[in-house]
Amino acid sequence: MEMNLWPRADYSRVPFNIYHDASLYKREQEKIFRGPVWCLLGLEAEIPKPGDFRVTYVGDVPVVFNRDHEGRINAFVNRCAHRGAEIAREPYGNVKDFTCIYHNWCYSFAGELMGVPFVKGVKGKGGMPADFEIKQHGLQRLRIALFRGLVFGSFSDAPEPLESYLGEMIIENLTEVLGKPLRRLGYQKQRVFANWKLYMENVRDAYHASLLHEFNRTFGLSRLTQTSGAYMDARHRHAMLFQFKGSDADGEARKAYADDRVQRGDYMTLNDASLVQHVREHKSGISTRIISLFPSGVVHQIANCLGMRRIRTRGPGEVEIEFVQFGYADDDEQMTAHRVNQANMVGPAGLISMEDGEALELVQRATSPNAAGDGIVEMGGRGPLVNLDTRVNEIPVRGFWSYYSELMGIEPAGAER
Repeated sequence: MEMNLWPRADYSRVPFNIYHDASLYKREQEKIFRGPVWCLLGLEAEIPKPGDFRVTYVGDVPVVFNRDHEGRINAFVNRCAHRGAEIAREPYGNVKDFTCIYHNWCYSFAGELMGVPFVKGVKGKGGMPADFEIKQHGLQRLRIALFRGLVFGSFSDAPEPLESYLGEMIIENLTEVLGKPLRRLGYQKQRVFANWKLYMENVRDAYHASLLHEFNRTFGLSRLTQTSGAYMDARHRHAMLFQFKGSDADGEARKAYADDRVQRGDYMTLNDASLVQHVREHKSGISTRIISLFPSGVVHQIANCLGMRRIRTRGPGEVEIEFVQFGYADDDEQMTAHRVNQANMVGPAGLISMEDGEALELVQRATSPNAAGDGIVEMGGRGPLVNLDTRVNEIPVRGFWSYYSELMGIEPAGAER
């Protein structure tokens, strides 16, 4: 794309064409997903036993991560070195090795080629050439880094150290949410007909949470009248949106939203208020935090609903989101049931999350026929990328575009970093 893509150097205007351009999407796969980043692959808790594996994606590249018999975690591209067939065909499982069903080429947990049927031929006929070296035909491997039960992968030969990549603020909050051994509770998956970047904007958009999501506003999980904020790491590539439930009064909130013509009439009610109950577990007392990890990962705490989201790109106009719900290994039955109940707030039919997919598809559909024009990203102010103690704020969205543009080589002159 043209270097003058951005109308403003502070990314307070986002060109709609950025969600539709097919050549840009292709470049993203190379410069970002196969570039110098750490992508969130999953949880160690998804592969607790030797031989366990999980299939995921880095951008649109299928990847397997697994635990070998020495307890090491490995990751490789899920594509046979022979003829390119998919090797692991189930989303997860436990195996002794990885064997492609097409021609039975067999690989180790590290992706090393271990065996080729009839490599020497039969009765002196056929087989591979004499100079064929099995050791030279393993699967493409990813570098692996671990943090508090999260598994990250990178295609880069020399990625930045993971803790430096995450930054102090993100590490502090991940450490609190992931402060104990984890236990996987379940999965949900959603396909949205919108560009992947719209979703990654959405999880950094502090402004929409109580406007689009009436459930949040009504039951006090996220309101703009609460003590809250939107913080970024020093490079502005990751973000954390947070909230303190109970830090405002219901009457104060109703008046503020009514005065701004957001809420009219009676509010919804719940027959079972435990769905929105926050049992304090963490020292900070934060009741909601959405931690977005560039380019395509999310860790969330919504009251006591804990989860991870991984994003699969499926072309310029489609994205798949997988929600992985988890708790702590030492949770009792009551807390586990509470977390599972609160998982009804997220996912494709979640009482909170269901509106996100619809909103993103509205943007994709309305901007597709004529992608001329720009979106306005000015809540929180223009200019420098700063952290604010308010959720009336879209600055983390601009932070995403800042790092995105650096990696893509499309920064405007005088770009904000």
